[in-house]
Amino acid sequence: MDLKQLASALGQISEEKGIPKEKVLETVEIALAAAYKKEYGEKGQIVRAKFDQKTGEAEFFQVKIVVDESMLKPEDEEEEIASPAAIESEEGEKKVKFNAERHIMIDDAKKIKKDIAVGDEMEFPLEAREDFGRIAAQTAKQVIIQRIREAEREAVWNEYKDKESELISGIIQRIEPYNIFIDLGRTVAVLPKEEQVFGERYPVGSRMKFYILAVNSDPRGPGIVLSRSHPKMISRLFELEVPEIGAGTVEIKSIAREAGSRTKIAVASNEEGVDPIGSCVGQKGTRVAAVISEIGGEKIDIIEWSEDPEVFISNSISPAKAIKIESEPSHHSAKVFVPEDQLSLAIGKAGQNVRLAAKLTGWKIDIVGAGANLADLEGKVSAEGKPESSEEIEKESAEEKKAIKEGAEAAEEEMAAEAEDEDKAEGVYRSEEQQAGYETEPSPEKEIDEELKPREYA
Repeated sequence: MDLKQLASALGQISEEKGIPKEKVLETVEIALAAAYKKEYGEKGQIVRAKFDQKTGEAEFFQVKIVVDESMLKPEDEEEEIASPAAIESEEGEKKVKFNAERHIMIDDAKKIKKDIAVGDEMEFPLEAREDFGRIAAQTAKQVIIQRIREAEREAVWNEYKDKESELISGIIQRIEPYNIFIDLGRTVAVLPKEEQVFGERYPVGSRMKFYILAVNSDPRGPGIVLSRSHPKMISRLFELEVPEIGAGTVEIKSIAREAGSRTKIAVASNEEGVDPIGSCVGQKGTRVAAVISEIGGEKIDIIEWSEDPEVFISNSISPAKAIKIESEPSHHSAKVFVPEDQLSLAIGKAGQNVRLAAKLTGWKIDIVGAGANLADLEGKVSAEGKPESSEEIEKESAEEKKAIKEGAEAAEEEMAAEAEDEDKAEGVYRSEEQQAGYETEPSPEKEIDEELKPREYA
């Protein structure tokens, strides 16, 4: 075994594996001690090696533990098979069988070193050896490989144990039916199926960002679990893209996410004069667009957080507009009234919008559509925040009917003109009576007028 060549390899191993040089040196010394004991040691011996990196020389020592009579088993007890309780003394200290190769009595130890105490270790030099047999060299090799792996696992664990809840970039290494393995450089992490986004593609070799969900200690190496569907991944992406969030000027108060489809985030400003929504959106939407592109085009709604629950709930059902909110703080529930034409918008596809709003606010939300009659419209809030009067509602209704009638008449005239032009082009001419047509059925407009006329009752 060439110890000088081994000394030159220590620095290279330390750099490649990212392990402290002291740890590598300790591993080599343990391996040399194991090889020495295998080749030249006695049964029960404790061998310790000290390796000099500069000269490439190794020194070997036999280690003996200082004991006294109270720590040893009685001679008659050694011949009998004692129970585990009998092996321990009254103080709970485990008694040992004396072995001259690894133990030394306190009286003999004090002859060599006066200030020695029970339990201390004494080192006795052994003959230096550099030539080891094949089996001893193989033993040293196995010890080095095992210890280096353990040190590498420990280094990786120390690197990632404080990185939980952070973003990390990795390369898709391989795909299995339920798990995807991600190469992080020094180690391989796993993306479980439940943390993947439905419908998202993961091409092998592509680089993506992931959220570190958990870092578990494992004998085979640190188990790093990643996620692409966790709601906090959105907040971490915004922290990267929005400096105001990183500085604490703008704060993300709440997140509700249905991964792969839509996300709602509530933001608030901690500094007067800073627009939280504008900060997250960015100039011409560049900041939010960067986040959307990273999560595969998932829609993001950014709303303003408010301490007032009703205002917060009203904002949460965006893009629909609430006209009235009836809240029950004791039950943490609220009824949100929206215009009939925005009812489907407030509910969302398969109830997604109101479901996300409920997750975002933490309230149970019921969406109620305001009807077209006066009873349903009672209490409707106008743009100024005041209830509309019945005269205003009737006036609006009459104007709407007039506009509908005028639009229908204009459409009929246009269709009649087009039909006449087509007939002329085909050489067909109609009489004035035919052009006027025969009224066989009353028009819908006339039916409406008839219904609206006041009736006289006998």
